Amino acid sequence: MMKRLNLLAGGLLLMSFLLSSCATASFSKYKGVGRVKRYDFYSAQLPDSFDGFRVAFASDFHFESRFTARRLPGMCRALRSLEADVLLLGGDYRGRNGGDVTQLFQALKTVETPCGTYAVMGNHERGEADSLARKAMRETGVRLLEHRVDTLWRGKEYILLCGIRNPFDLKQNGVSPTLALQEEDFVLMLVHTPDYVEDVDVSHTDLALAGHTHGGQVSLFRRWTPAHFSKYGNRFLTGLKHNSAGIPVIITNGLGTSRKDVRLFTPSEVVLVVLHRKK
Repeated sequence: MMKRLNLLAGGLLLMSFLLSSCATASFSKYKGVGRVKRYDFYSAQLPDSFDGFRVAFASDFHFESRFTARRLPGMCRALRSLEADVLLLGGDYRGRNGGDVTQLFQALKTVETPCGTYAVMGNHERGEADSLARKAMRETGVRLLEHRVDTLWRGKEYILLCGIRNPFDLKQNGVSPTLALQEEDFVLMLVHTPDYVEDVDVSHTDLALAGHTHGGQVSLFRRWTPAHFSKYGNRFLTGLKHNSAGIPVIITNGLGTSRKDVRLFTPSEVVLVVLHRKK
């Protein structure tokens, strides 16, 4: 009897484990995109005219990996459905086995927004992959921000968009461009890895957007994963987190896959961030 009870308890525990894990997955109507994830972000620094400003964010395409050419139309439909004011791209454009990044950026060009498209590079943009991505960006009008700040305007009010160059090379890029900005400005940072917001003083940043972790690709309870994409373990695995200074960073699961072309309980995603003026 005791043995049967132990087996039953073990079965219930396993079922609970699997159901809890499955709860991290969801299904979108866009083929090739696991989910569209929305965040509503409130800030007293945000100018009145930017209340409701919509930011689309996509990262870690690794084109082609598990994210193949067949998934491009679904990705574009998902991004267009967000009705975003600006599109941000977080790096890692070409897959480890190669991929036509010109095809990727030509597809992304169909996602038109009032403020255009901005990008940073990822750790997979090396050598030929870097050159091809830069060329495709120039041809499609994507603005690459490498330790640069650009201004997004609405009438006479603005917010600042900061992009980080190679966040893994802290000797070269360990001083954040945000340090030269004003505390009263609303500053949105685009960076490939969330580790940067912990490694470096990113003062004056109101919100950072990052990728790189893939949500672990295989994850249980959004807490444990066998993959290690961050030196901080699972602290910045996915979702809305904060660095030690309290600065928020949203980490996306991304669209493609790295190392192995597998996902489990970590749906691929595109992200919508809606900015709100905090009264």
